[in-house]
Amino acid sequence: MVHSPHKMRTISKYIYQLPNWPQFHWDQNKLAKILAEVRHRQGRLLGRMEGLGFNLQKEATLQTLTLDVLKSSEIEGEILDREQVRSSIARRLGMDIAGLVPADRHVEGVVEMMLDATQNYKNELTDERLFGWHAALFPTGRSGMNKIVVGGWRANTKDDPMQVVSGPMGREIIHYEAPDSEILDKEMKRFCDWFNKENSIDPVMKAALAHLWFVTIHPFDDGNGRIARAIADMQLSRADGTPQRFYSMSAQIRKERADYYNILEETQNETLDITQWMEWFLTCLDRALTSTDETLVVVLKKARFWEKHAESTFNDRQVLLLNKLLNGIDGKMTSSKWGKIAKCSQDTALRDIQNLMDRQILVKEPSGGRSTSYVLAD
Repeated sequence: MVHSPHKMRTISKYIYQLPNWPQFHWDQNKLAKILAEVRHRQGRLLGRMEGLGFNLQKEATLQTLTLDVLKSSEIEGEILDREQVRSSIARRLGMDIAGLVPADRHVEGVVEMMLDATQNYKNELTDERLFGWHAALFPTGRSGMNKIVVGGWRANTKDDPMQVVSGPMGREIIHYEAPDSEILDKEMKRFCDWFNKENSIDPVMKAALAHLWFVTIHPFDDGNGRIARAIADMQLSRADGTPQRFYSMSAQIRKERADYYNILEETQNETLDITQWMEWFLTCLDRALTSTDETLVVVLKKARFWEKHAESTFNDRQVLLLNKLLNGIDGKMTSSKWGKIAKCSQDTALRDIQNLMDRQILVKEPSGGRSTSYVLAD
């Protein structure tokens, strides 16, 4: 999805143009069962994690936040480097783990926003805080090749109103037209006041509504989707009552990206009854909570591995590469990749690998091929 200058409008009213905006409403009876299931699953997950001990909780949080940052950017078609993201988060959380790599300023910016949202979830949401997040997302003052307003609401330009479009030039489909820039101050003040107040609404339902409301206002030139997801994560942290993150809403939205855009587009048209959006958000969150098992499997497998080998001795290169294998690496582990990551010669890498094979910690992959690759023994 891209933003474009003004084109001919093809649709009737958007919800922010309705006279009773923003008096959202929904069918509570229809949502009660799924909300109860989500809250139950959330409670059970937090209970399980409490039983794991502090180090494993931190490791699970690191895995989850890494996934969250990667997938929220991926939804917008932007691929970040996993190791840079993981390293940036670990450093900021004060985790002493092997093999940290430097991160570029773009990765640092995205991580800074996500960690401020989830670790400082009790703090109020203000214009200044949102401007800081936006400036962190766009450190060069540009989105791609285009110069944009950074750290401020979008300005009134010849491009007003801003539109979200897709498709080839000349045959663009308009998905959404954002409110005029002159009303953004008023709209964002009302949104932040609501977000910062204690409401009677369930905290998880509030995350769903906050996401929709913010993205409907669309106050920035770019980055609205990522900031909307960060706001939802901040509210989910409030719902959980902890800065530790054990499930990733963005990872689940990434899997369901087409449905996500469709339901947003449908909801932003014509009626303030947002039952369908709330239902979609809750069921997506339910699936996100279910798929946390994948994160926990990695964390527990790693913990068991190091417990099993607590008496064993490894050199620094072996510790680094074993952790990489336990975390899951892109592609196959060959001796040349080992040498590159550990910054050692091919001969040294082969000696490290052979030593681990002799101890039945690594085995050769059966696939063969031009270059031999290695995996952890079961």
